[in-house]
Amino acid sequence: MAKKTTRKLIKMPTKAGKADRTASRARISHTKTLHAKTSHIMTPPWPKVEIEEAFRRFQAAEAAPKGELHHVNPYTLLVAVVLSAQATDAGVNKATPALFALADTPAKMAALGEDRVRELIKTIGLFRTKAKNVVALSELLVNEHGGQVPSSREALEALPGVGRKTANVVLNIAFREPTIAVDTHIFRIGNRTGLAPGKNPLEVELKLLEVVPEKYLLHAHHWLILHGRYICVARRPLCEKCIIADLCKWPGKTTLMAAGSAS
Repeated sequence: MAKKTTRKLIKMPTKAGKADRTASRARISHTKTLHAKTSHIMTPPWPKVEIEEAFRRFQAAEAAPKGELHHVNPYTLLVAVVLSAQATDAGVNKATPALFALADTPAKMAALGEDRVRELIKTIGLFRTKAKNVVALSELLVNEHGGQVPSSREALEALPGVGRKTANVVLNIAFREPTIAVDTHIFRIGNRTGLAPGKNPLEVELKLLEVVPEKYLLHAHHWLILHGRYICVARRPLCEKCIIADLCKWPGKTTLMAAGSAS
């Protein structure tokens, strides 16, 4: 009996472990569902003149789009983006004011410690793992980068909790590099519209870097993210309000536009 009890105790997951695994399964399920919805749709490629026109319209509608994560410097931007993984920008923005009031530099965050950070961000999904990463990356910034956020992709991606998408956001906003951070919105738009089809975020990113005119690259990912967040939404795209609807190659567009016009 003692051995069986010990074996069961060893297998018993912690609450944190359960939460992380549940979130992980949800991410995998969401990615599979998203890919299933888009992978079967065959859309023709966009002519260069139409891609140019689409981004001309985005620029005319909003010349200088901005990210929606609140931050006060490159470091708080980096932290906010790390916290936003599998969470909404609005949810992160509710938690970060108190956090950044106490720690707006790597040294202050490292001194704050993992327990305090965890308490301050507990309303954000995966907060335990994120608190650990935020403190760890802060310590690395202090010890290896003089307390400054590095401007190279390699150095950024070497930080705990920082992947390609996070690095792209920081490089674009903090250092004004023409990068494209492919989130679920851009992945959906790239495949749905036919602008940049790809089986994974990297494929969509590389295709966008290839087809988007250079003069629009700096703001391209913001235009696309905002378009996906508020117009080309997942369940029922608002095609009747879309400024590039006549250019979009999505086969389901006409029906939705007609339905919108009739309502």
